[in-house]
Parts: sequence; C-alpha cells; structure tokens
Amino acid sequence: MTPTLVRQHPSPTGQAPRVDLCARARDWSEIQERMLVPLYEAVYERLEVGPGTRLLGLGCGSGLALLMAASRGAAVTGVDHSSPERLALARERLLPDAWGTRARAGTRIVDGSPGDITAAGDAETPAFTLVTAFEPIGCLAGDSEGLGGLLQAATPLAGRGAPVVLAGWGPPERCTTSSVLRVATRLADPLRSSGSWRPALRDDLEEVAQRAGLKPDGSGRVACPFGYAGMDSAVRGLLSTGLFDAAISATDQAQVDKELAEALHPYQRRDGTVWMPNVFRYLIARTP
Repeated sequence: MTPTLVRQHPSPTGQAPRVDLCARARDWSEIQERMLVPLYEAVYERLEVGPGTRLLGLGCGSGLALLMAASRGAAVTGVDHSSPERLALARERLLPDAWGTRARAGTRIVDGSPGDITAAGDAETPAFTLVTAFEPIGCLAGDSEGLGGLLQAATPLAGRGAPVVLAGWGPPERCTTSSVLRVATRLADPLRSSGSWRPALRDDLEEVAQRAGLKPDGSGRVACPFGYAGMDSAVRGLLSTGLFDAAISATDQAQVDKELAEALHPYQRRDGTVWMPNVFRYLIARTP
C-alpha cells in the first residue's frame, strides 16, 4: 500500500504525534506494506519489469516494492524524505550488511528528494525507464499536495516517453476500509482541515499527472484486500500508515486504539482474523 498507504501529514497543531516512530516503521514493514503487493505485481506485470528496467521509486518507504522489482532483475533506486525509520528498513532489505550479502546490482537508496539522486551517484547514470509513486492518494483532503513537485523533479531523470505510475484509492463503495478511516477525521475534530478523510474522486490521478506535465496513457484497478491475523495486528497496521496522527494528538493513543478496534469489529471473522476488501486504482502516464 509511501509511502505509506497515505502520504504522511504533520499534525495541524504543529506537534509531533506521541508515537514510537521506529516501532511504527516496523509495523508498516511487517504488517501493512504487504497489503499493496497485488498492486505492485499488477503494475510490474503490465509494464514487463525485468532486467532491462531502471526503476525510480518515489516515496519508497521500507522498500518492498523495490525489492519485488529487483527480484525481477530491475536496477532500482528508491528516494524518500518522510520517514528515516522506514528508509533504514529499506536499506536492510536492499543494501549490504543487512544479511551479510552483497548489494543487489544497481540498487540505491536516497534520503531526500529526486534532486538528490544525481548528487548521490554518477552524474552520467543512464536515464530511468520507469518511475513509480505507489503511495495511494485520493483518501485525504490534500494528500496529493507535494506529489506534483516530486513528479516534476523526477521527470528530467527519466527517458523520453518513460512510464510514470501513480496509485490511488478506489471508489469508497469498493473500499471497505473507508468506513474505518473516517474514525481518524472524527477523532481529530476540530483539528480537521487538510488531512481529513474525503471520498476518492474519479479523476484524482489524472489531475495530478496533468499538473506535472505528464500524459495519461492507461489505467487499471486492482483488488487489495486488507487481511490481518487478529485485531491487534489490524490496529497496529492501520496506525502505521500515519493516518491517525492528528487523532492521537487531539485525544490520546488509548482512545484511538479503542475506537479503531470498535470500527474494525464488523470486519472481524469468527476465527479472529480481520478482512476488508478494497480496490485500488493505478494510472500510467508518460514523460514528455
């Protein structure tokens, strides 16, 4: 599922949420990130990602999407500035000294923006053949802000006509998790403004692409159910997205945990697992 399922926003009060960022990053990488694996697979299959691919992952987070592309033979570069804790996990997965093995060929992890990539590597590095921004937008008001700038900065690093992939939440009626995400807005009130829940709009992705000077060239929808081993896992996974930060700042961790669990209760099955069907959408755009 950004990374993150939603782009992380600072608390409207300007105060950092009272959370353990290292534990949250671990919850993201171990619980929540895998929910978007069907999306990554669908995109890589459609674009025939393989040994000839040079991929730039924007908002790469803890690096699962990069790892999947690298396993297909692609040379991958990940860039992120929102969570040093997640980026550290990406380095464990993809760079030397993690498991006593050599780095995967052509792999780079950059803490910063696309503009920092050239500074971190060879100025004569060949152009990227694919750019991905897998952090889904279309769930929060203003969650696409900043993405346009990232895309504009990344475009000069890609070859002419290279595909750029954006991802977004599907229609609320096909995303069971939407009802749970509303809890974040309710608990954060009266802090809600930017960062409050809103229904995904049909043209969210196209508007972002066009503002960045990209030409839409196809799209698709992918089922990405959120499945958890139990209620504790579901709560931890959803909290790891950063979506509930404002609610935690406005109330407290215990209350958010309680009300989130209550919202999840209708989706808990008899065996204790939690299951929420969702549909995500992706857009393929092309660089000029």
